[in-house]
Amino acid sequence: MRDVAVVGVGMTRFGKLPEKSIKDLVRESVTAAMEHAGAKIADLDAAYVGNAAAGIMTGQEQIRAQVTLSAMGIEAIPMYNVENACASSSTAFHLAWTAVAAGLYDCVLVCGFEKLFDENKQKSFMALGTAVDVEMVAKFLEDFAKQQKTESILSKDSGKKKSIFMDMYAYYTRQYMDRYNLTQEHFAKIAVKSHKNGALNPHAQYQKEVTLEEVLNSGDVAFPLTRMMCSPIGDGAAAAILCSKEKAAQFTNRPVWVSASVVGSGKPSSGLDDTLTKRLGPKAFAMAGIGPDELSLIEVHDATSPSEIITLIELGICPGEKAPAWIDNGVMETDGAMPTNTSGGLASKGHPIGATGMGQIHEIILQLRGEAGPRQVKNPKVGMTHNGGGILGVDAAAMALHIFKN
Repeated sequence: MRDVAVVGVGMTRFGKLPEKSIKDLVRESVTAAMEHAGAKIADLDAAYVGNAAAGIMTGQEQIRAQVTLSAMGIEAIPMYNVENACASSSTAFHLAWTAVAAGLYDCVLVCGFEKLFDENKQKSFMALGTAVDVEMVAKFLEDFAKQQKTESILSKDSGKKKSIFMDMYAYYTRQYMDRYNLTQEHFAKIAVKSHKNGALNPHAQYQKEVTLEEVLNSGDVAFPLTRMMCSPIGDGAAAAILCSKEKAAQFTNRPVWVSASVVGSGKPSSGLDDTLTKRLGPKAFAMAGIGPDELSLIEVHDATSPSEIITLIELGICPGEKAPAWIDNGVMETDGAMPTNTSGGLASKGHPIGATGMGQIHEIILQLRGEAGPRQVKNPKVGMTHNGGGILGVDAAAMALHIFKN
């Protein structure tokens, strides 16, 4: 396998962008990535495009890559359409990395995009709600609730006024509260940190700092979640240019190397101690030849603020019993020992699901190149992204983990 480098990244601002089409979003992010790399259309051997919900939201199915890329003059090259829930674009990145590492291509484009905002919020929630086993989810959760001797996990508003995932995340979070003495205030502190980082990120959907009281009083979603702890619905796109070692030398003397790229799938289980994150994390660290303690920073899939600390625990980065202290003592701040979600994370940067994975990679690449501006981490050497998607049983259905080194 050949060494693979990221030589350029670009993204749109994430947010509610009704005036922009999927072609507009892709054009903006891809143009930015190519300019960052100093690459031209003629340099591209192939393109991998991740998207999850364009069919439901815009009606565009089947040839999303060809439609969006041809509109900006990228045509004729092999194009791969990748759909894998919220992990769509990070899965596309994995496939692109595999192709370059294997010697199939020397220079490829990866892009993820989504238009998830609609005035009819139920349409957006319906799109999100399809990332489950639609035939079995109701029965599974009913049986699971009986098995755990708890009330129904889903509330009457699920899928109508809120995504069904919020109820499921809330249930999962409560288990960690009981296990590690975490409180709703701890999660509110994480949200405050996320919004502080997002306020420094010109690509973030929310660019305003908030107080602990504002988070706690922002409206109940499903205990312990409040509105400001939950990722917003929005639109956006992000892109990257990947090259072989030889090709990368033509573009930059500051490449960022892909040290690990792993993808995994969940299983319809009810065990909270055997999760996809726990199973996949060791594979990523082994591939990169490092331990969790060697990371300089990480972007994790915080669809809700509690997910940030839960993921750090499941990856073996934060000992569970130390989780409250990590939050209280600012360990995850940009100047802390383990900077987490320096971009603002999904909770502040936004979560246009098909673009989320590439948005995380965009942040890590900027950080490792020292180009993250006022949220720059000091001398980072190794960065990681954790991007999950969908629900199978009570766990993620799809996931991609990546580790990068400068």
